[in-house]
Order: sequence, then structure tokens, then C-alpha cells
Amino acid sequence: MIAATNYPTLADFGYDPWWLMLAKAIGVFVFLVLTVLAGILIERKVMARMQRRLGPNRLGPGGLLQSLADGVKLALKEGLTPAGVDKVIYLLAPIIAVVPAITAFAVIPMGPQVSVFGHVTPLQLTDLPVGVLYVLAITSIGVYGIILAGWASSSTYPLLGGLRSTAQVISYEIAMGLSFASVFLVSTTMSTSEIVGGQRHHWYLLLVLPAFVIYLISMVGETNRAPFDLPEAEGELVGGFHTEYSSLKFAMFMLAEYVNMATVSALATTLFLGGWQAPWPVSAWDGANSGWWPLLWFTAKMWCFLFMFFWLRTALPRLRYDQFMNLGWKVLIPVALGWVMVVGVIDQATRGQSDLVTSLVLAAAGVCVTVLLIYAISRLSRTRRSSALPHPPSGAEPFDPMAGGFPVPPLPGQILPGPLRPDRAPENKLAVEQKGAP
Repeated sequence: MIAATNYPTLADFGYDPWWLMLAKAIGVFVFLVLTVLAGILIERKVMARMQRRLGPNRLGPGGLLQSLADGVKLALKEGLTPAGVDKVIYLLAPIIAVVPAITAFAVIPMGPQVSVFGHVTPLQLTDLPVGVLYVLAITSIGVYGIILAGWASSSTYPLLGGLRSTAQVISYEIAMGLSFASVFLVSTTMSTSEIVGGQRHHWYLLLVLPAFVIYLISMVGETNRAPFDLPEAEGELVGGFHTEYSSLKFAMFMLAEYVNMATVSALATTLFLGGWQAPWPVSAWDGANSGWWPLLWFTAKMWCFLFMFFWLRTALPRLRYDQFMNLGWKVLIPVALGWVMVVGVIDQATRGQSDLVTSLVLAAAGVCVTVLLIYAISRLSRTRRSSALPHPPSGAEPFDPMAGGFPVPPLPGQILPGPLRPDRAPENKLAVEQKGAP
């Protein structure tokens, strides 16, 4: 067993034999594939439970083999390529989406140093001095798969989904990067293994709470998950960017989505929840942070975030596009930028003080900024009462929305005729008077 204080650093990487590096790479790939299979099944089970349904319960004990059966079915279905697509980009798009999603996990620390057939090695494939920026860059490349899939399909709805994904990435990656900046200031490093080592006494969640909240919201937007699944909004865009995909190519997009969910969840665990370190009170045990036990704590923390994805999909409706953009540009980015400035000022002001004083000041400031963030989000999402809606001008005329054979919404200055509604009484009264009704 390795001592509990043996935390990996950058100097511990680069000495593994080739067979051990290959074994760790295969281990990471198998871990992600099993996470995807389990995630799809658990998501369907959780959603069924919340909606008072049974969920998958036919294949295997309790439906445990349902995800595997769905994967085999997708792989064996006929792959259709619509006419008029850009075939090269059309076929490359799923690969561009799934490969970066898997390679981003290479710098995620899953445990301390362990002994494998006599070789002491960290439970991490590799690490970089800018490991967190590597994850951010790789996940950005993966989004090009979505954008190119929409463009190469030569279809209107996939193209709209790709355009939405472009705006989504630009908006929420800025907020995500700013949330990382406060962690860099506190830990004084960008290496994922050293960030975990810096949390041996307290998790950064307690010090940079606003950054944690901003990252939680941003990671849901980055992975195109409900309520931010606008690039694939089936109610508006049929299926979004993957409307024209089927068979194994469609399965690769789904694989990329769930692997990205695992990656951002693992990154949240690494940056804010102490990584593979055992939570309290388990950490009181001397062997909790040594050997292979930390792999269990890391997996449990990661699955807490994955459960949040499932919960949000079941509990919240999809946001409108303007609400989504307003949240990113008017709330998350300004608050994240302001929080980085606050952390920098506190770090300079408490330079000669003890770590305890600095931590207490950061925690207090974090609580205040988090309250401000929640208030800003609530103000943005609050809908105006019907009494505050502008009344139509005195010369407005009612129009028939079915005059063209299908319903159309009213233009500015037009009002809808129809039965009186309490929430729009002044408007309907005007419509009735103009019709000459009593």
C-alpha cells in the first residue's frame, strides 16, 4: 500500500513502460464505455421512476442488458446516407465528435500512485503543466463534429442545430474558462494532479463556490443536455444536427454525448471536490487515500454529477434560445469575471496572512457572490405579469390567423379575436368593440 501522503506530481509522469501505458489507456477506454452503458440504463431508470413508469425491464435481470442490446441494434441497422450531403465531412463528423471526447479523459487523475506488477505508477494516463486547458481545448474540438454534421447534411434543421451549437460553445466556454481561472489563482497551478494534491486539507468548493455554481451551469450547456439541448431540440428541429444520421454514425454521436458528460463530471470532481480523495468522515481512515480505494471515491463523486444530468432532464423544460443566451452573456460571464477579480484582490490583500485567514475570507466572499448570482438568475427568469404587457394601440384591428389556411402569429399592432380571457381583458374588449359586438 502506498502512503496516504504520496500524491502524484508532474515529476512522476513519463517513466512508465510501454505496456503499462497501453494498459492504462485501455483501462480508461473501458471505464468510459462501461460508464456510458450504465449511464444510459440508469438515466432511463431514473426518468421512469420520476415519471412513475417502469423503464427498461425486459433484457437481462431488471433490464441490465438493455443498453448493450440497443448498441448492438444500432450497429446492425442499415446506414443511410442522404443524397446531396458532403460525404467526406458527413462521415468524419461523428469521428470528430467521439475521439476528442475520449482523449480528454487522459489527464483526469483517478487515484494516487499504486503498484502494478512491481511498477509504481499514478492512476492517471498522463499530466501536463496546463492539463485543465488541455481538457478545455480538446472538448472545444469535439464540438466541431456537431457543427460539421449540421453543415454537411445539406438540410435546414441540422444546419440550424449546428449554428445553435456554435453560439452555445462561444457563450458558455467563456464562462467555463473564467470559472477555471479562480481555481488556478487559489491552487497556483494548472496541472490536474497538483490541483488534487492542493485539496488535501480542504476542497476548493468551499473557497470558490461561485465558480463551482457557474461551472455546473456551463457544463450542462457544453454537453447539449436538457434544459440546454437546443442544438438537438426535437420539438423544433426534428433531431437537430443528427437528424440525417442513422445506424452506427448516430450511435457515435450518442457515445460522444455521454462520454462528454463523464468528462465534465470528472473535471468538476477534480477541480472542486478533491478529486480521488475520500470525503469526510471516510477520510479519517488512514488507508482511505491509498491503494485502489480512491478509485471508488472518484467514481462515486463523478456519478453524483451524472445523476444531476438525469435529474435536470426529467425535471426542467427546455429553455427558449433567448433565455439561454441571456443567461450566458448577461449573468454567467459578468459574475464569473467579477469573481476572478475578487479572488485576485483577496489573494493580494491577504498575502502576509495565514492560509486559514485567506480561506475564511474567500469562503465568506464566495457565499456573498453566490447569493448575488442566484438573485441575478431569478431576476432573469422571472416572467412579467400579464398586467405589465403593453396594450395594443387604439387603431389596432383584429385579424384572422387562419386566413392563409394555417395559423400565424399576430404582427406588432395586430390583435387576436376570440373569447375574452381574464389576462388580456383590455385587448379583447377593444377587439369586441371594433367588431361592433354588444
